[in-house]
Amino acid sequence: MPCLPTRRSSRSVFDFLAPIAGGFPCLIAPLMIGLAVYAVVAGHKKAKRRRDELWAIANEFGLRFHPQRDRQHDDFYAHFEIFRRGDNRTAFNTLIGEHAFNNHRTGVKGGDFRYTVTTGSGKDRKTTTYTFSYLIIHLPFPNTPDLLIRPEHFFDKLAGVFSSRDIDFESEEFSRRFMVASPDRKFAYDICHPRMIEFLLKTRPPAIDIEHARLCLADGSRTWTPEQFRWMFRFAEAFLSQWPEHVVKDLKLPT
Repeated sequence: MPCLPTRRSSRSVFDFLAPIAGGFPCLIAPLMIGLAVYAVVAGHKKAKRRRDELWAIANEFGLRFHPQRDRQHDDFYAHFEIFRRGDNRTAFNTLIGEHAFNNHRTGVKGGDFRYTVTTGSGKDRKTTTYTFSYLIIHLPFPNTPDLLIRPEHFFDKLAGVFSSRDIDFESEEFSRRFMVASPDRKFAYDICHPRMIEFLLKTRPPAIDIEHARLCLADGSRTWTPEQFRWMFRFAEAFLSQWPEHVVKDLKLPT
């Protein structure tokens, strides 16, 4: 006669797991605490590694390094829109001092910048933190006109229908890929000569924003690696070296 299953063997797998499941809260709490501690430690290590990397970059270019927060940065450079976004704005990991660009020794400031944006309200309230790197060069010509050269976005094309802010050039590819704006159109055309246009198309730089005789390089969306910081210094040197001599000569004249 075949053996019939007993009542004991008819218990489901859930019956056996029930006691274990009941103990999960006791296991989850220490696990979550452990993960939180690990995240904090890993974050501190990552931040220290970045500080060490930027300190090395500062030494390489003869600059000073200040890792602490600089909450006055966005006031001093308020003319750059990129530093007026959101709330809780602060610069940190700052490289500052003087550096020679094309035989002109001038002020330089670079590093990381952070701000927050809060959306929604009540239970739907959400705060997002954004961090990006930047490089600012104080140009040796105080009467330099403002000039913006940056990769063109879809909304720039829409705005072009309603505004003549974007300056077009003979190079269709350059006009398609870059948005150029300046209150001094002659200065914009003088700077964006054919050789400069070829250079910009080849290098694909971040936004080039010249305001108050200061040149700011930033894309507003990412922090740079040490090699990217080096690249920005080299790019700035090459960009400024291609300014026509007659333009530089005029900028040197007193206003």
